[in-house]
Amino acid sequence: MISIYDVLAGDIIHLEPGDVIPVDGIFVDGSDVKCDESSATGESDAIRKTPGAAVMKALESGGPIKNLDPFIISGAKVLQGVGTFMATSVGVNSSFGRIMMSVRADVDPTPLQEKLGGLAMAIAKIGTTAAGVLFFVLLFRFVGGLSGDNRTPAQKGSAFMDILIVAVTIIVVAVPEGLPLAVTLALAFATTKMLKENNLVRVLRACETMGNATAICSDKTGTLTTNKMTVVAGTFGTTSFVHSDTKLEKSQTISSWASEVTPIAKSLLIQSIAINSTAFEGEEEGRPVFIGSKTETALLQLAQEHLGLLSLSEVRSGEHVEHMFPFDSGKKCMGAVIKLRAGGYRLVVKGASEILVGFTSSIASFDTLETDILSETRRQLLVDTIYEYASKSLRTIGLVYQDFEQWPPAHAAFTEGGSVEFSSLLHNLTFFGIVGIQDPVRPGVPEAVRKAQKAGVTVRMVTGDNMQTARAIATECLIYREGGIVMEGPEFRKLSEQKMDEVLPRLQVLARSSPEDKRILVTRLKAMGEIVAVTGDGTNDAPALKAANIGFSMGISGTEVAKEASSIILMDDNFASIITALMWGRAVNDAVQKFLQFQITVNITAVILAFVTAVYSSEMKPALGAVQLLWVNLIMDTFAALALATDPPTEKILDRPPQGRDKPLITITMWKQITGQNIYKLTVIFVLYFAGGDILGYDLSDPNKQLELDTLIFNSFVWMQIFNIFNNRRLDNKLNVLEGILSNFFFIGIVILIIGLQVTIVFVGGRPFQIKPGGIDGTQWAISIVTGFVCIPWAIGIRFFPDAWFAVIASFCSKPFVLLYNWCCVGAAKLKTLFTRKSKKNEQSDAEAGVAPAIVVVGDDDGSRAPNDKA
Repeated sequence: MISIYDVLAGDIIHLEPGDVIPVDGIFVDGSDVKCDESSATGESDAIRKTPGAAVMKALESGGPIKNLDPFIISGAKVLQGVGTFMATSVGVNSSFGRIMMSVRADVDPTPLQEKLGGLAMAIAKIGTTAAGVLFFVLLFRFVGGLSGDNRTPAQKGSAFMDILIVAVTIIVVAVPEGLPLAVTLALAFATTKMLKENNLVRVLRACETMGNATAICSDKTGTLTTNKMTVVAGTFGTTSFVHSDTKLEKSQTISSWASEVTPIAKSLLIQSIAINSTAFEGEEEGRPVFIGSKTETALLQLAQEHLGLLSLSEVRSGEHVEHMFPFDSGKKCMGAVIKLRAGGYRLVVKGASEILVGFTSSIASFDTLETDILSETRRQLLVDTIYEYASKSLRTIGLVYQDFEQWPPAHAAFTEGGSVEFSSLLHNLTFFGIVGIQDPVRPGVPEAVRKAQKAGVTVRMVTGDNMQTARAIATECLIYREGGIVMEGPEFRKLSEQKMDEVLPRLQVLARSSPEDKRILVTRLKAMGEIVAVTGDGTNDAPALKAANIGFSMGISGTEVAKEASSIILMDDNFASIITALMWGRAVNDAVQKFLQFQITVNITAVILAFVTAVYSSEMKPALGAVQLLWVNLIMDTFAALALATDPPTEKILDRPPQGRDKPLITITMWKQITGQNIYKLTVIFVLYFAGGDILGYDLSDPNKQLELDTLIFNSFVWMQIFNIFNNRRLDNKLNVLEGILSNFFFIGIVILIIGLQVTIVFVGGRPFQIKPGGIDGTQWAISIVTGFVCIPWAIGIRFFPDAWFAVIASFCSKPFVLLYNWCCVGAAKLKTLFTRKSKKNEQSDAEAGVAPAIVVVGDDDGSRAPNDKA
């Protein structure tokens, strides 16, 4: 026994059932070795291995080489047989290692990151320009008034600092520094909730990317299906059964069928399944399992779950097995001879049903085992049943038998070694039954696919299976629909990019695909502007998982390579959990949009208010002081982000198509709400600022009354923001802004916290907030709260205003603002270029000056100096 890390190329390694192969190699010799390579290739069939020498001999002689496979693939699992192979590739040079290295890829920015980056830069430019213009306007006024200013130098200096503080405050309020906080909070909240719903998010950014997904490319084996062969249908005599999830014409379930099986029929079934089998009992991760070919383990599972098979070893020890016939690849069957307790012998055979039907001349009654001649009519019924199962992508296994009075029977032929020749017994047998075996579709997958399609997400199946099986499974999963395209991988990869772009919109199933085909599909979809999610559980899925925008791997059946390459791990291996990720991804995007709608509304109101009132004021002070604006900024950034990021998604979130990369982050509906709220808020504040004294009868020459009005303006402004948080819970034109609010305790708690802090500030804020000490009276509180509450009915009125009308008005009225923004961008670019040039000049002068090397003068032994000597 040595560690797999010590295996080198050229080593000879033994193979036994249950082994997971660590390196690539060539099969040297062995007996009936079959491997499950589904984790590496995606195909669930057991692959028989042929010694390399035999394959070489067939190549040299020009003989048939179909189905000859001498290659041992790392990551595969030995199902049956024993043998040896020679390691040829280890570590990063093995197929497993190459896939591991291929999953190292550069990280692309997410659609939300791209949109937020552009928006943040635009807001920053506008805010910085507004602050700069305000600073210089106030500075010119300040300098112009210095000649008649009798204040002390200290007071003049303080006035100048006030101007600078106002300008800096506008930048702080305008620049969306809360955006990263809002995104992070939304992602952190969503990932925490997703973990409780069996989605382990490995890469935080994948959560919001999934919300914009437009395509899902799903592996079949282990993702849409269970990767566990199961008996899903059967016909025995006049009785038949189907699995509860299988949609065939028959209606009786396995459980109800098994409850009616007679003891004599059950005994023959156990003999056919348990005795005539090379599979055995073992353990996997501490659980008892059957180890062997997937067909045999599926039959044993049927016997264990429905026919009362408790212990395989006990059943085998209780029967006297006279002879075993190993699987004959020519006859596609295997057999066993059992000595019956009542006397005589019984040959039980199982194999390919379409071949075994030809070996039979009679058929047994399922209840009594009484035999009857197999007429051509009944034979055709059996053939039709086989074809019906095959059309449903079921692998059909036939069970036949024959009783003999003696062993060997008189008509038996013998081999040169003296044993009975199996083929001499394969005639005039009695037909017992047919079972259909399939890798079944996971429960809930068709419904999950339907929901994804309803949400505007295209689901495609990518598999290594043949076209017939792939089409049948895709149809059952609701992926394949009339008018869709089913294509094989080799044909797909030969297409030109132009032809590929024409095919992809209708491509629904890609069969016989290699890992490279999956990667090509994903990269081409991304090149077409799609946001692609890929699901898979095998090592072969890793390149596509890494190339996709979002990779989903399976937590239970997934390989370590697939998990390492994925962004999200489905802990329950349920494809339906992808819909949960889709819902939470959209909830994250919605949370960011809600926050932006709220923040931009406050941004525009605060910047315009501060700019206009500071320029208008004789003291060059804005209506809201620096500390007041920073408190509003705190509401904007932290509390609003917390409140709006915690709304859980509902099924209704799937009723709309994905946004995609080309859709704007701020929609027309959002701009309509932002503009409408700004009009109302600025109107209220300007009325209070310019006419509040007259309306309320305040003598503004009295500093105390002026302070009361300033406090009222500040309080009204904050209450408008508080009520506007409720409006921003919806991004559409629907009216119910309180929908689901009682289930969001975070939102309720944060709003109560903001209200509590605002009340506290008004009563005890006093000097720091430049408001009236001791608070305001009841009338002033009523004005503040009422003006704030009107934001909600005002928002309802805005929602009734048609989006199309607003778009026309906005396109006409926004031209001056677009010109102003372009001017701001040009100015900012020139300013940046100026600073960049200065920085480069300084670097160049430093480089030219250089750094003089240190010269150390040392003395000789005789005390003389050598000025040019260096130590």
